[in-house]
Amino acid sequence: MKKEGFKKLITNLPKYPGVMGRDRFFNSAVLIPFVKIKGQYFILFQKRAAGIKQGGDICFPGGGFEEGIDKNFKDTALRETNEELGIAKKDIKIIGQLDTMVASFGTIVEPFVGLIKKKAIKNMKLDKNEVENTYLIPLDYFKKNEPDIYNLRTEVKPYHIDEHGNKEVYFPVDKLKLPETYQKPWGNKKHKVYVYKYKKRVIWGLTAVILNDLLKKY
Repeated sequence: MKKEGFKKLITNLPKYPGVMGRDRFFNSAVLIPFVKIKGQYFILFQKRAAGIKQGGDICFPGGGFEEGIDKNFKDTALRETNEELGIAKKDIKIIGQLDTMVASFGTIVEPFVGLIKKKAIKNMKLDKNEVENTYLIPLDYFKKNEPDIYNLRTEVKPYHIDEHGNKEVYFPVDKLKLPETYQKPWGNKKHKVYVYKYKKRVIWGLTAVILNDLLKKY
């Protein structure tokens, strides 16, 4: 590399480092909606409709970033909240943002914290194709009730055996002459799973991870 090429490399280094390889991930944003009722703060959760992906899960409103529609991830969170719950942008005040979350299965989530006008809660219009129901849970409840903590294991598979016994190779370890250890599933790493329970309702997964991080600020 010549001096000119090295200078170009230096110039193109990010001024504010972000997430490497973001374009390989599903990029999304969620809103953590707070509502103040009689001097007490509540978090608004929604239950996903049974017929969609991860149906029945309790989560925050949100979804994928849409190129050409969303200017930024805040727009994504506000748009998705409006589409799912019928709460207009003018009724939501964004008051902050949590750290970017990179999930192990290829999803990036940008969580925003917002304060919703009380009247907007009364006038919600749920998209029943996506949302079955909503719940208001006091913030203080989560501070007083720690989550149950479990573990899941994840492993990397270079191939898959289908129901007919056929082997589908994703990563040709043998052709690449990589060490033999990579010719079979590897990794098998444990990671924590937080589970919050409220009146027989279970909050877990990405939502619980984001909630847990939020509560560390409180």
